[in-house]
Amino acid sequence: MRVLITGAAGNLGSFLSHRMLGSRHHLNLMVHRTPLPQHLACSDNVTVVRADLSRPATLPAALRDVDVVVHFAGRLFAPRPETFLHETNVAYVHNLVDASISAGAGKFILISFPHVEGESTPENPAQTSLQGYPNSVHAQTRLAAEKYLFKASAGTKLIPTVLRPGMIYARGVLMIDAARWLLQRRLLGVWSDPTWIHLISLTDFLDATIAAIENSRASGIYNLGDEKPMTLQTFLDRLAQHWGCAQAWRAPVPAFYLAASMVELTSALLRTPAPLTRDFIRIGRASYVADTKRMKDELLPSLTFPDLESGLILL
Repeated sequence: MRVLITGAAGNLGSFLSHRMLGSRHHLNLMVHRTPLPQHLACSDNVTVVRADLSRPATLPAALRDVDVVVHFAGRLFAPRPETFLHETNVAYVHNLVDASISAGAGKFILISFPHVEGESTPENPAQTSLQGYPNSVHAQTRLAAEKYLFKASAGTKLIPTVLRPGMIYARGVLMIDAARWLLQRRLLGVWSDPTWIHLISLTDFLDATIAAIENSRASGIYNLGDEKPMTLQTFLDRLAQHWGCAQAWRAPVPAFYLAASMVELTSALLRTPAPLTRDFIRIGRASYVADTKRMKDELLPSLTFPDLESGLILL
């Protein structure tokens, strides 16, 4: 098959691109401003395609003869995400889905997250619903993108597929590397009240994504997660222990919103990235635990790393 990967120079997109090098599939790796590493761009089964998701006229060439689209591309770490996420998370997906249908692509895989259903816990796990009520702009806009994918593909040959992974962990994953850097400098804090999270190792996330690409019957929504959800506080404390660092300090919730406001203001004034925003706090405080039965039945019957303890070797 010919597989188009958007955001191929980004964090998760580049991991999937590397994993699929040398496979029997041909990869169209889409880039916009950030170039691909030379060894990736020059691989035998790779074609580098330059396109701009905000300009639909640039998309047909990238989608020519493509069988499967895997969409990672987006924008992070910028101040006031509420001012641009409706464009980057929704309008860009509209453009890519419409172009995929016009090009005759067979499947569209949208990488999303379980937060789109709103708060979920071990007692009330997220299912595969499109009727969530999340409180963060990140989750609201991604849910809108999911809805458009299913609506637009109805009655066409395009098979809509959504993967909702929990927190992906391994060395090289940006959020994990940032946590390590901050913990080592005693700069990482977290609120005291427990927030549930559902983890999945990078290895298992990539295996599930490739299974969704290759399984012609895979369609609809899949939650991706391991066997043992835990609280964010427990996760960070276990990371600190594993890395030989002091635990993340605890602080009241308002302190995090104040810090995020200061970071966003500074970033806006200096035109620099914003590693912390108020919307990051909103989505970070939302508990998410998902029912992964469909993943096990149709994509990944067994996990390489079924829990964090077995997956610590990746860190």
